[in-house]
Amino acid sequence: MKKVFGPGVLLICILVLLLLWLVPPFVERSKNQVEDHGPFALSDQTVALHKTLLVADLHADSLLWSRDLRKKSTYGHVDLPRLREGNVAIQVFPAVTKSPRGMNYESNEADAPDNIKLLAMAQLWPPKTWDSILERAYYQAEKLAYLEENEPESLKIIRTRSDLKMVLAERANRGSQKVAALLAMEGAHPFEGKLTNIQNLYNVGYRMAGLQHFFDNELGGSLHGTSGEGLTAFGRAAVVLMDDMNMIIDVAHSSPQVVKDTLAITERPVIVSHTGMRGLCDTPRNISDSLMRLIANKGGLIGIGYWADASCDTSPEGIAKMIRYAVDVVGVDHVALGSDFDGAVTTGFDTSELPALTQALMFAGFKEPEIRKVMGENVRDFFLKWLPEK
Repeated sequence: MKKVFGPGVLLICILVLLLLWLVPPFVERSKNQVEDHGPFALSDQTVALHKTLLVADLHADSLLWSRDLRKKSTYGHVDLPRLREGNVAIQVFPAVTKSPRGMNYESNEADAPDNIKLLAMAQLWPPKTWDSILERAYYQAEKLAYLEENEPESLKIIRTRSDLKMVLAERANRGSQKVAALLAMEGAHPFEGKLTNIQNLYNVGYRMAGLQHFFDNELGGSLHGTSGEGLTAFGRAAVVLMDDMNMIIDVAHSSPQVVKDTLAITERPVIVSHTGMRGLCDTPRNISDSLMRLIANKGGLIGIGYWADASCDTSPEGIAKMIRYAVDVVGVDHVALGSDFDGAVTTGFDTSELPALTQALMFAGFKEPEIRKVMGENVRDFFLKWLPEK
């Protein structure tokens, strides 16, 4: 006998679809906020200088959310139109694949319920991503590839030095506003304890990996975990293999001992993609200045974040003050931008408003060559040296 859905079932289906349409944007609006402010008053000198800068950002978690990054949004921090407005030439997009319920900067259990599973389900990610961290990394790589395929004049995924050189040449010679996008991992737990997965993830485009996020994993202790331990045997093997593959290592969420262990065995410099300096902003999110010096002494790069727990002041002037402090501690060649845009943080400006940071650096007494380095040339030079050649 033919069965017909009754009005009650139809109503439930409509309500479910309505929730799926409304909930993800609501969640992001509550997480990725920009503090209320009027238009930034920019001088003609600032506007002229910013247009000539090569701007690079080491960390924006935009792939996590359901927004269409092809379109300018009224919420969140990053999309292609706003990247163009901010004159961003290089943007690192890390894949967030797991975060513990009750996430905090002091201590998180590795087996705590997983927020990303709920978000994946609410945003209708493929069911295979709901219980697989590796599949979540694959899916976010597919999202960036889709963006490149549909906006080829606006974005190019860079996997090699040659890719980056191509984008930079187009921007310099043809007036292109194409963004060089680097795919990264917010924690290396998508390896799932298997060295073979490093190659698998490399094959789909990943060229940078944070070792930890907010919890201890198979590679070692997190800055926000429970053990405080260094690299495990698997972690050491993974670091050596990543080194051999010219994959950039990010220690932004790693325990101090993991950072020390990594520096001791890696032959290449590491980065701290999004952070603050603890000597100026003494929070559990930031590692010690002495450890930052060790990273810089080995050729590493420090990306300064824009949110309160990293900078203690989210205004352009506050970020410029943090950059000044970082330059004084580690040197101007080792400081960069690492916004943490779209990383469930509140900032004082979005990526379209980066000229306000340029002006704040000018007011803070930075010379033009220093501004150029910090705003992006240091990242450019690092990637041109340490990305795979082919």
